[in-house]
Parts: sequence; structure tokens; C-alpha cells
Amino acid sequence: MILAEALTVRKEQRTRLDDLKTRLLQSALVQEGEPPPEDPEMLLLELDQQLDFYAQLVARIHRTNLSARLPDGRSITEAVAARDALDERVVTLRSLADQAGKVNERYVRSELRYRPTVNVAKLRQDVDRSAQERRKLDVTIQATNWRVELLEE
Repeated sequence: MILAEALTVRKEQRTRLDDLKTRLLQSALVQEGEPPPEDPEMLLLELDQQLDFYAQLVARIHRTNLSARLPDGRSITEAVAARDALDERVVTLRSLADQAGKVNERYVRSELRYRPTVNVAKLRQDVDRSAQERRKLDVTIQATNWRVELLEE
């Protein structure tokens, strides 16, 4: 199995676990004299099996991410961390530019005037540059995911 497939299976497994949680909660409490919609003990057994599978799969994905390399030599783990940092940078700078751009929002002339402490145009350019860098990095990560085999247990 290649890494990209394993990531898809992990997502499906996460959905399956969320569904099991919902089913367990629905079966946890019933009106006196009524049976639960499903046997909670059977659901708990299924949960344990699914969690074991999930834990093994995630461990294999992490081991693969540590060993697989992007064309620039970084591990996938390092690239994912860099992508996450770029995400945070884009969100933060975009929020800062939006806040600083509210400079002329006055309802009456007697209200206090505010002025930006940052260059909004420069911030927006930086957001665009960082977002583009993030997209390129994500494409590289995805391409690597499709060519790397998932490591065995």
C-alpha cells in the first residue's frame, strides 16, 4: 500500500471511530424496560478492535513520514510541520491585515480615529507569497505520498 492510500484509510477509519462513538452514546441510556438500539458490549469490543487497527496504521504512517524524503531532502514529517507553520502564518497575517484595514470605520465624526501600525498592502503581499509557498509545498508532499510505499510494521 502506498502512503497516500494509507492516509485515505486513516481518514475513513477516523470516520468509522466517530460513528462507533455516536452509536455507543445512543446505546448508553435507555428508558426503563426498553432495549438499547445496539448491544453496548459488542460495540465496545468493536471499538477496541478498530482502535487497535487505527493505532497500528497511524504508527506505520508516522514511521513512513519520518523515513520518506521529498526531492529537497526533507522528511515528510519536516515538510508537514513546515506546511502547518505556513498555514498559521497565513491565518495570522491575514487577520492582522484585516484588523489594520479597519482604519476608517467611524460612524460619527466625534469618534476617535485609529491608524494602522502596520503596512496593510505589504502584509497582503506577504500573505499571498506565504499561501503560494504553502500550496507548492503541499503539492510536493502529495506527490511524494503517491510514490512512497507504507512501511511494514
